[in-house]
Amino acid sequence: MGVKGVSRAAAAVLLAALIAFSGGRAAGQPLDVPNTAGPLITDTAVPTAKGKFALQPFFTLSFMQGNFTANGARRSAGGDFVSFNLPVKFIYGLAQNLEIYAVVPYVHNWASQVKEPGPGDNRAAEFGGLGDISVSLKYQLLKETQWQPTVSALFSVDFPSGHRYGLNPGRLGADALGAGAYAFTLGANLAKWLGPVYVNANLWYSVAADSPGAVAHRQSGPLLIPVHGRDQINGNLAAEYGLTTRWVALLEFYSSWEVGPVFGRSHEPTSILLGIVPGVEFIFSPRWSCALGVALDLAGENSPYAYTPIFSMIFNF
Repeated sequence: MGVKGVSRAAAAVLLAALIAFSGGRAAGQPLDVPNTAGPLITDTAVPTAKGKFALQPFFTLSFMQGNFTANGARRSAGGDFVSFNLPVKFIYGLAQNLEIYAVVPYVHNWASQVKEPGPGDNRAAEFGGLGDISVSLKYQLLKETQWQPTVSALFSVDFPSGHRYGLNPGRLGADALGAGAYAFTLGANLAKWLGPVYVNANLWYSVAADSPGAVAHRQSGPLLIPVHGRDQINGNLAAEYGLTTRWVALLEFYSSWEVGPVFGRSHEPTSILLGIVPGVEFIFSPRWSCALGVALDLAGENSPYAYTPIFSMIFNF
C-alpha cells in the first residue's frame, strides 16, 4: 500500500474512532475517568478547572533519519542531524470550561558529517535559541456523559518568534528554529472513557500567513519575497490503558496532511506525515505525573522523518 493509501486508511481509522466516541459503554461501567498523565502529542479535551494552574515541560531529542520523497520512498538525510526541543507548556483555567495555555520552546540543533558542506568545507554546525511560541484557547462545549464524549473547541495562534531569516550558510541549516510565519488553528478535541481505555482525539485545521522566506537577487541587493505555505490538517488519536493505579500504557497515532490553501495560492509541494508513539505513564500523585515515549515517523511524502524520544512531566498547582 502506498503512502496515499496509508493516509486514507489512517484517516478512516481516525474518523471511525471519532464516530465511536458518540457510542455508549457497557451497562454498569463507571463514568469516572482514570487518573492519567495525559498523552504526549495528542491534546486533551477536558479544560483545567477555573483558577487552577499546571506546568508541563517536554524533553524531546529528534534523530533525523532522512526524507520521504514525493512517492513515499526514504532518502538519506545526507549527514547526522539531531535536534533537542524543550517546549514548556503553561496551562491556566481562565473561566468555567475555558482553558488558556501557552507553549514556549527552546530549540537546539546539531549537524555533523554533512555530505554537502557549507562555506570553507564546513561539515558540522550547531545553533540554539527560542522557537515559535503558541497561545491556545480551549472551550468545553459538551461534557462527557454515559452516551456522549467530551467535546471542546480549540483556537491557537503560532507566533514566528523562532530564528528563521538571515540564515548563515555555514551553519548548515542548524540555525532554522521556526516556521517564519504566523499560523492560526481551529479545531476540535474529543475524549471518551471506553472502559478500560481512555481515548483522546484531535482534528485541527491550520492556516499560515505569508512568510518572507524566498530570496531574489537584484542590482540593489537581495529581496525577500513573500511565500504562502499550504494549510495543514492534523489528526491525532491517543489511547491510555491503566495497568495499575500508578502505571498507564499509552499508544498514540499522529498525522498531518498539507492541503489548499483556502486563502491565496501556494507553490509549495504538499506533504504527508504519519507516525505512532508507544509509551508509558507513571502517576506519582494527583499533582505530579510523568510520561515517556518514542515518536516514530512511519510514512510520508515530501517530509523529513525522525525517531524522537519524548519525556514529559506535569505539575498541577
